[in-house]
Amino acid sequence: MAQTHDHEIVSIYPFSEEEVDQLMHNSVECVLMWATKDGWPVGVTHAFVWHDGKIWLTFAEHRHRAAAIRRDNRVSVNVSSYGYADGASEDLPGGAITFKGTGEFFSDDETKEWFYNALSAKLNPDSPEGKKFFYNLLNSPLRTILAVTPVKKIMYNGKTAGAHMAGTVSEEELGERLEGDAKRMNKFRQERGLAPR
Repeated sequence: MAQTHDHEIVSIYPFSEEEVDQLMHNSVECVLMWATKDGWPVGVTHAFVWHDGKIWLTFAEHRHRAAAIRRDNRVSVNVSSYGYADGASEDLPGGAITFKGTGEFFSDDETKEWFYNALSAKLNPDSPEGKKFFYNLLNSPLRTILAVTPVKKIMYNGKTAGAHMAGTVSEEELGERLEGDAKRMNKFRQERGLAPR
């Protein structure tokens, strides 16, 4: 099969919904991003839980990010296969997803109970002692929980891209070009006197 890969076109490498779930359930960390009052983008790495199609994470309520997200709850979250736990299966999807979404805070006891248990179990799958220790570490009066509801996914399926470069994936197996690759790229190419792709 002839190689047709073009390094400038990456939107054709999405994940399936099953692959999204695999990536999200097996990666242990994400980067939460928000805007400060003066417009600076900031990101911090967090452990997280993927539950009911939302990204759940936690931090102390006095952190600047809590005030910033309450002021403007539009956030982004990046999750990468580089965040897989040691020993993760090689069959898991490779690549990354950036979720644009809205954040909602929770501080009720019921949410704390299930989330602290879920996060503690995810980070300590083979250690009851580690799970208990981490649960107690999380269970502090200043802690709040943020749930991010995705509204858009920006995906890069590294395994599909690699197979495409190697010529082992057919064009029919690729996703469709999104607007950036379908229109904007050729506008910029035209401005530079380059042929469209």
